[in-house]
Amino acid sequence: MNRRLILKQFGALALLSATTPAVFAQQGEMFRTLPNRVPSETPGKVEVIEFFHYGCPHCRDFYPLKTHWAKQLPDDVAFRSVPAIWGNEQLRGLARLYYAAERSGTLETVAEGIFKAVQDDRLPIYTEAGVRDWITGFDVDAKAFMDTYQSFALQAMVQRADQVARTYRIQGVPTMAVGGYYITSASLTGSHQRTLDVVDELIVKARAEL
Repeated sequence: MNRRLILKQFGALALLSATTPAVFAQQGEMFRTLPNRVPSETPGKVEVIEFFHYGCPHCRDFYPLKTHWAKQLPDDVAFRSVPAIWGNEQLRGLARLYYAAERSGTLETVAEGIFKAVQDDRLPIYTEAGVRDWITGFDVDAKAFMDTYQSFALQAMVQRADQVARTYRIQGVPTMAVGGYYITSASLTGSHQRTLDVVDELIVKARAEL
């Protein structure tokens, strides 16, 4: 989903109702490259980054495919997800929620619930009060989760996520970056599954360039 459309929807508080079908490319290049390679945060490994956010219906569709794929990656590949923010406060709140779930070890338990809360139920889980009410519906330690959510470390992680997305010049989600240089997405490949296939090919290419 394109950045401009996303921010327009959020500005109108319609973040949570986007259902526009994806318009995928049918031909052409399967990836693009950055002007300069971004240094890896995991030296010695091929770094793969997924840029996403919970208000994007295409990210929701991509989530189960990406999750299954990520579990099968070889040891020399470092994969992580980075929430897109683009200066939007609601996206910033959802990024904080993502990192709270990741750091508390509850991400697999609550991830699909976050998509549902944002896109179907339109719950204000981009706010602390909204998260506090929402998390009680899961079989997790709500107090420990909120302690993590409120930690100072999460603020730094959210700021870093925004910086990383800007460095990679991310204009839409879901987008995959490989080796700090290659960028691909379903708008280039034609489908989410093909995107992962292309990422696998780019991993081989980036590995040879290490």
